[in-house]
Amino acid sequence: MTETTGTWEDPGRREDKDRPAPARERTFAALPPVSGGAFARTWWGLAWLKALADSALDGQQVKQGRRHARAGAVGAVSVRPGRITAVVQDRDGTRHRCDVLLQELDGADWDRFLDLVADRAGHIAALLDHDMPPHLVEDAAAAGIALLPGIGDLEAECGCGAWDHCAHTAALCHQVARLLDEDPFVLLLMRGRGERELLEDLQARTTSRAREAAEECASSGQAAEPVEADGIPAAEAYAARDILPPLPAPPPYVDEPGAAPALGGGTDPAPGVEVAALEFLISDTAARAQRLLADALSPGHADTPPQAPLTCAQDAVRLATAGPEPRIAARLAAGSGRTAKGLALAVRAWEYGGAPALAVLEEEWTPEPAALARATAQLAAWDEDEPPPRLRHDRNRWTVIGADAQLRYGRDGRWWPYRRERGQWTPAGPAAEDPAAALAALRGGTEDSAASP
Repeated sequence: MTETTGTWEDPGRREDKDRPAPARERTFAALPPVSGGAFARTWWGLAWLKALADSALDGQQVKQGRRHARAGAVGAVSVRPGRITAVVQDRDGTRHRCDVLLQELDGADWDRFLDLVADRAGHIAALLDHDMPPHLVEDAAAAGIALLPGIGDLEAECGCGAWDHCAHTAALCHQVARLLDEDPFVLLLMRGRGERELLEDLQARTTSRAREAAEECASSGQAAEPVEADGIPAAEAYAARDILPPLPAPPPYVDEPGAAPALGGGTDPAPGVEVAALEFLISDTAARAQRLLADALSPGHADTPPQAPLTCAQDAVRLATAGPEPRIAARLAAGSGRTAKGLALAVRAWEYGGAPALAVLEEEWTPEPAALARATAQLAAWDEDEPPPRLRHDRNRWTVIGADAQLRYGRDGRWWPYRRERGQWTPAGPAAEDPAAALAALRGGTEDSAASP
């Protein structure tokens, strides 16, 4: 089950005050087709499907929806308080945006539910284990709190125009049953609270109750029972190393990134949002995730130092190296404060050496005395069989006199070759540890050209 987070602009929201914060939304990638067997394994997943069967007026639509879900026709599923959303595709390729609505619990209901859970350690342990035992739901029902939907609780909205549950909303409900099997917090999010928010509230309540109990004991003169600190002593943990269960197996290697979903569904995007640009970003994210996983599974990964995060301007150049269509490239240029020509030059530098190469292109700096001394010593140690070039020095740049060639000294102590093309200095190759090796990348007629003033 792949999950991302984000926001989905939904003009169908009934009231702005009901719009959830970004932390109250989860988006799950489309699940693969499934053949045979029941659609739900857990009792709460089966209860969800029973609510669908009890709510839908046409059982044939429910069966058709189950076939759609088995065939993998349901796209990414967005879950937020009171609503689940997805795009479902018919066999003829027609795509429909569909929503299923479920009533949120109000503040009083949540207070009663959280008090109920905080009163029983078993309930807390079950939720932490992503389990929903029947007695938790029964205790909630006894307190007047309906966690699972009942008859008529699942309202349907679909772009196909159906006023009741159609095959598309039924397919969405079947896909959500698979999500619920893996994580009952999906249901609690539909009822109005995200996992982190709920657990933080529970922790606050249990801590407050322990403090109140200690204060009550102190005021009555009774000795309060000591409250154990979180965790256990390191010596105890080390002694138990042989009885602890093994770590889970690492995830399998992924040969190539997954296909990005096609966005659509009949709803016009918000102003300033370009669907093609979003699809481009989704594809890039999938490719980066595949590379990160491959790096994490490679030998010696733990010894690799972490890379500094990219700035927005740097990441725009990285994205542009993929060769997006002109409209997207223009947005990347504008968003990073560059012209189209400037972005093309930055992409050329990036292809030679990533962020360090881009910094050499765009930054002009003065080396510290010690670094300058090292650079000068390297330039003086030229091959005896070849006369050293005559260089004009300006900050971290050494220009070859009489040739359209230049060496730039990076902050990491490496040398980068540059060539003057159409009156502009452009990157001409990857970095080298030795200035002579960097200058060799420029040979091929450039040194014989007349230098520009």
